[in-house]
Parts: sequence; structure tokens; C-alpha cells
Amino acid sequence: MKGKVYLVGAGPGDLGLMTIKGMDLLRSADVVMYDALANPELLKECKEGAELIDAGKRGGDHHLRQWETNALLVKKAEEGKIVVRLKGGDPFLFGRGAEEAEELRKAGAEVHVVPGVSSSISVPELAGIPVTHRDYASLVTFITGHEKDDRKEDRIDWKALVGGHGTLVILMGLGNAGNISRELIEGGMSPDMPAAVISKGSTPQQRVETTTVSRLEETIREKALEAPGIMVIGEVSKLHDVLGDLR
Repeated sequence: MKGKVYLVGAGPGDLGLMTIKGMDLLRSADVVMYDALANPELLKECKEGAELIDAGKRGGDHHLRQWETNALLVKKAEEGKIVVRLKGGDPFLFGRGAEEAEELRKAGAEVHVVPGVSSSISVPELAGIPVTHRDYASLVTFITGHEKDDRKEDRIDWKALVGGHGTLVILMGLGNAGNISRELIEGGMSPDMPAAVISKGSTPQQRVETTTVSRLEETIREKALEAPGIMVIGEVSKLHDVLGDLR
């Protein structure tokens, strides 16, 4: 194959947090296949005549199923195209980029990855919440808040995440907040453990609400916090009230 596929991380939403390498590739690509979490303003950087393909997933609504995305990436590479697969945050962290890379390798396609600024760290810190802190947490655990679309059960043992796992940073979990809270408390976590919910982090629409683990679902509902959102559970959440907005 003469084509190449670049799995490019678009960062957490702020255009300024897109890497220079990622932006250069975006501007030169023949085909750009983008996710829902990638800032749509980035598409204005594409060259004239570039083919733009919406492969986003929005609340269960899939423009393309994952297998269709994989097949289309291979097809475009076979056509000799330079393809940018634009993914929110970082391509591999809960982004299914590794699965896409596997399929491309199996098909004999040339594939490269351009790491992105992950929302798992950047969104909390822009909200004044360091995920580690010498006085509060020397360990951080990153967790996806929902499982694969073809799997009904939740494979995450939330009870086992109580104690010894440091700050819990939960991505894509706003809709599962009630279950997460119940499981953590049943596992022994104090209902008063500090927590925070960050909606649309790094963007002008960013909203931050501090709460407790027992009130996560209530806070999301009462404050009408929308996806994309990140929940942070741990003592570091209290630092938002000290540091405030650090954007």
C-alpha cells in the first residue's frame, strides 16, 4: 500500500492544545476521519478538497460502527491516500486507536500514531485539580465510565477500587454516576469523599462542580452537567476551591 494512516490525538477540546505535528498532518491529509470529541473547528484547517468523514459516536448514535471505521481506514490506505484519524484526547487512552492500528497492521497498511494531550490529566488540572499532589495523592487511576457497546455488564470492580488506588479519574461516566457512587460506597469509601465533575473541560463552555462521592449523580442532574464530562474522586478535588480555573 502507498497510503498512510495517522492516528492523531486532537487534545481535550482547546484548539491550542493540539500538537504541532498533529496540526501539520491535519493540514496535509487527503482524508480526515474525525470523532465527536474532536473540536469541529479543527476541520477548518483541512486542505481544500480533503474528504471529511464523520465517524463520531454521540450517546449511542454511531455514524459508523467500529468495524465500518476499521474497514474504511484500510480502504483509504489501499487507495494510496494520506489519512488522518482524528480522535479526541489521546488516540490510545480509552480511544480504541489501538484496535484500529491492529486492523491496519493486519491489512499491511502503514500506520503511525501522534499522541495527544489526554483529557484525563489536562481537564482536571485546567479546573484547578491536580490528579496527584504531594500532600494528598501519590497515585492516580484512570477508568472508563462505560464499557464496550457490545457488552451489557460492567466489568469494572468498583468496590475493589476503594483504598490503595489514589485519585480516581473517570472518563465518559456521567450517565453511570449513580451506579459508580453506590458501588464505591458499598466497597467502603466514605460517602463524604470529595469529588468533582467537569463538563466540557478546556473549552469556553467548561463547568466545574465540587461535590462528594455520594452526591455525584444528584450534582450532575441538578446542575444539568453535560457530556463530555470527567469525574474526579479523591482529596485533590478540594483544590479546585483553592486554585480555581487555571485555563
